[in-house]
Amino acid sequence: MSRDRSPRRLRRLRRIDRRVLIAASATALSLTASGCVVVHGEREVLPSATRAEAARALEEFTSAYNAADKAYDSSLDADYVTGALGDIDSARLKAGSVTHPDGNPAHTPLELSDPEFTIPKKAGWPRWFIADATANKGGSAHWLFVFTRDGLDEPFQAAYLTLVPPDDVPRFKTDQDGWAEEIPANSAQLAVSPKDLSQDYARYLDDGEGEAFADGAHTSGWRAQRQKDASKPGRATQYIDESLTGGDHAPLALRTADGGAAVFFATRHYQKQTAATGTALPTTPSIEALMTGEVKQSLTLEYVSNEIALDPAGNGGRVTVLSRIQGLTAAKGE
Repeated sequence: MSRDRSPRRLRRLRRIDRRVLIAASATALSLTASGCVVVHGEREVLPSATRAEAARALEEFTSAYNAADKAYDSSLDADYVTGALGDIDSARLKAGSVTHPDGNPAHTPLELSDPEFTIPKKAGWPRWFIADATANKGGSAHWLFVFTRDGLDEPFQAAYLTLVPPDDVPRFKTDQDGWAEEIPANSAQLAVSPKDLSQDYARYLDDGEGEAFADGAHTSGWRAQRQKDASKPGRATQYIDESLTGGDHAPLALRTADGGAAVFFATRHYQKQTAATGTALPTTPSIEALMTGEVKQSLTLEYVSNEIALDPAGNGGRVTVLSRIQGLTAAKGE
């Protein structure tokens, strides 16, 4: 039997072969070893994680965090922290490794109990979720972690951690399947757009102007304490506050049951102490472990802070900062 090998037929066969290869490649890319379909996270609206994945991420973080805390070795949990929490954690471990090179003599393993996971259904990266647990530290407060990842081949990392009293834990809006709703950073549906919250908070702390923030321990109360500490016998203290929004410090927001949002965000703070002539500035071993330069007349302390705030829907409402965890990340003597 003769075969038609005309150029026209060969071109048609090549087109068919290409279509078959493309279809086969798409099928292969959409299947994992377990047989689950994986679609492009950039376009498809999907849960950021399964509940089993979220539980495993929390367990892996806790195990790594405890190992790093016991040894004062940041390399042991570097793959499981990022963002503001990563900044705070790595500086704490660095200082500890200098003050206690043989490890943490006060180490008590962190134990997290009764975790609950709030997982948004969304498109694009990062994928993220909230883990809410109680712990053997911090009294009755709930530990709220935000875990993020930027690709399927990357582990979930803890980017934010705040401790919130039980009665203040936000109630999140969920759909019939239990998935939460992410609010875009540029949303104009809230009193303050999430992308502006870090900058507005830093500005408020600097000058106290505006009515965006409700009174509280982390707003008016913190400003009042600073004003009280600004002038002490033989020492003056200046404060500078900056927004922190790039990369893994980007704000993340979920819709709450009342239509507003719970927003996790980060800020950076500087505290410069200047001594009068003949007066010494006190330091601690942890400060000295992170310090460059020599304290002669001034000492500048750098902190990173991560916050959770309730951002009401619409215009005119005031943002409530529920909780803030801050850690020393650097020091400079002059």
